[in-house]
Amino acid sequence: MRGQIGQLMQQAQRMQEDMKRAQEEIAKLEVTGSAGGGLVRVTMSGAHEVRKVVIDRQTFADDPEMAEDLVAAAINDAVNKVAQAGRDKMGNVTAGMNLPPGFKMPF
Repeated sequence: MRGQIGQLMQQAQRMQEDMKRAQEEIAKLEVTGSAGGGLVRVTMSGAHEVRKVVIDRQTFADDPEMAEDLVAAAINDAVNKVAQAGRDKMGNVTAGMNLPPGFKMPF
């Protein structure tokens, strides 16, 4: 019995270290969200910091409201990409573990 508990504790410690490493990798990640067929692009870090916004100014000279809408859409696209990258990365950490449905990580 003690051997099983010891193995479980070691496995939990390894998983915690793997999760920390994965979170650090996610924070360093950069993704680009786009909207309007690429007319607006937003580059965001894995920590949800907007690094760069690129707008095709010629297209929006007469319609700045559309540019504003597309900036918001591009930011949302980047946020969704960061979230998906995080789910993918954390899924790799917990792969092979028989976690019950709905179990939330980290503990």
